[in-house]
Amino acid sequence: MQRLPHRYPFLLIDRVLDFEAGKSLTAIKNVTINEPMFQGHFPQAPIFPGVLIIESMAQAVGAFTCMTVERTSAEDTLPILAKVDKARFRRQVVPGDQMILKVEILTNKRNFWKFKAKALVEDKEAAAAEIMCVESAIA
Repeated sequence: MQRLPHRYPFLLIDRVLDFEAGKSLTAIKNVTINEPMFQGHFPQAPIFPGVLIIESMAQAVGAFTCMTVERTSAEDTLPILAKVDKARFRRQVVPGDQMILKVEILTNKRNFWKFKAKALVEDKEAAAAEIMCVESAIA
C-alpha cells in the first residue's frame, strides 16, 4: 500500500512475494466471493472479470516501477497504464482462486516502461499481456 495509490475496493494486489529490482516482480491476488463485482458478474456463476485481471497485472507493474525507483504513493508522479497489447485469456478465474501475478520488464526508455505480464492459477496461465505504463505527474 506504500507503493500504490489504490485502496479497497480497487486494490487488486494482496501481497508482493518476490521482487528483483530492474527485472521482475511476483505478487498474489486472492479472489474471494465477498468482492463487490460478484454481486453482478455473475451472481449464479461468479467469474472474475477479465478487465480486472488486466488491472491486477497492471497494478503489479505499478508496484514494480515504484519499487525499482524507490518511490512511494505519496510522491508527485505515479506509473499510469498507457497500453495493453497481446492480451489473452486462457481460463476463468473464480472465487477461491489465488492469482499469481508475474511481471517481467521488457524495456524502460525515459519514463516509459514495457512489461510481459501473466496471471497464473494453480500454475496454469489464466491470462497474459504486454503492458506499458508511463510515469505521469499527479494532477
